[in-house]
Amino acid sequence: MTVLQKKSENPIAHLSDEDIENLGKELDAIRDELFASRGERDAAYIRKVIDTQRKLELGSRAVLLVSMFPPAWILGTLGLSVAKILENMEIGHNIMHGQWDWMRDPKISSTTWEWDNVSPAAQWKHSHNELHHTYTNVVGKDNDLGYGIMRVDEDQRWSPFYLGQPLWNFINACFFEYGIAAYDLELGKNLRKGRWKSAEFKARGKQVLTKIRKQITKDYVVHPLLSGPSAPYTLAANFTANLVRNLWTHSVIMCGHFPEGVETFERRSIVGETRGEWYLRQMLGSANISGSRAMHIMTGNLSYQIEHHLFPDLPSNRYQEVAPKIEALFERYGLSYTTGPLPRQVASAWHKVIRLSLPNDFLEKTPVIAPVVSLVRRTDKPARRVATTATSAA
Repeated sequence: MTVLQKKSENPIAHLSDEDIENLGKELDAIRDELFASRGERDAAYIRKVIDTQRKLELGSRAVLLVSMFPPAWILGTLGLSVAKILENMEIGHNIMHGQWDWMRDPKISSTTWEWDNVSPAAQWKHSHNELHHTYTNVVGKDNDLGYGIMRVDEDQRWSPFYLGQPLWNFINACFFEYGIAAYDLELGKNLRKGRWKSAEFKARGKQVLTKIRKQITKDYVVHPLLSGPSAPYTLAANFTANLVRNLWTHSVIMCGHFPEGVETFERRSIVGETRGEWYLRQMLGSANISGSRAMHIMTGNLSYQIEHHLFPDLPSNRYQEVAPKIEALFERYGLSYTTGPLPRQVASAWHKVIRLSLPNDFLEKTPVIAPVVSLVRRTDKPARRVATTATSAA
C-alpha cells in the first residue's frame, strides 16, 4: 500500500497532464448531465426508503414488546438491525451529504437531519464531508484512513503499539458509532496536545455526551421499560441491533478505502492539485463492492464508493446508473477499477490491517512463515481490476 508517488511502477505514469485534465472535463460533463436530470423519481425514492425504514423500525419495536418469546426476539432484533442500518447508511449518511437538498424539503435536509447515532450530525459533517472527502487517502491528512489508531501504509514508521491494531480494529468495529464520535471530536489529538481544557473542546464534548445520553436513554431505558416483562430481552435486542449495525457499517467503510488495489498519497502530492487531479485521486483511492441491489441499498450505495467519491452529493440511487460510465472511463484511460464481492473485500482489508501491524517485511524474513506469505501474495489479488495499456485517451 506504499504511497503512489513512491511505487516502482506508477499506475498513472502513462497519463500526461493533458490526459488528466481531459479526464476531469469528461467527469464534469457526466456530473452536469446527472445533476440536471434529478427529479421526481429521485425524490420518490428517498421518501419511500424513509417510509419503509420507519415502518420497519416501528414494527420491530412493537414485536419486541413480547420479546420474552424467542421467535419474537429473533424477528424483532433482525428487523431493528436492518432498520438501523438503513437509517445510518442509505438515509442519514446520504442526507447529511446534501444529496437531497435540491428538493427544498426541510424534513430531508442536510441542515436539519439528526441521525440515529451517538456522533452529532454537525461534527460528523465536518470530519467526513469537509476533511475526508477533500483529503481522500492522503496519509497524514485523511484521518478516515486508519482513524488515527492504525498504521495504514508501509511508509509510516512502525512502533510496537501497532502490534495491537487488529484488536483495536475489532473493538472499533463492535463499538463503531462511539469510535466515530471520538474521531469526530478529535479526542486523541486534543488530549495529546492539551486542548481538552479549551472552551471549544468542552462545548463539542458536551454535544457528544448529550447525544450519547439521548441514544442510551432511547435504546436501553425507554424502549425496554415499555416492554414491561420483556424489558431485559428488549434491552438485549437493542444492544444486538446496535452491534450488528456497527459491524456492518465498519465493514462497508473498510471495503471502500482499504482493500488491495487502493492507492494512498503523499501530503505534498496535493499541493496545487487541479480539478482533474482531484478526480483522479478519488478514482484511485476508492474501491467498490459487487453484489445485489438489496446489498447496495444496505450499504447506503457506498458499495459504489468510487462513484460516491467522485460525486458525493449525487442522489445515492443514481450511483448504479452511472457506474458503467465511470468504469468505461477507467478502461479508456488505462486505470484500475477495483471491485469485488463483500467477503473478498473484507478479507483483503483485514489482511492489510494484520500485515501492517508488523514491521515491514517481517513475515518474509521469518523462515517458517515466508513460504506461506509468498503463496498468499500470488493468490491475494484484487477481485477485479480493469486496466488497459493505452497511453492516452485524448
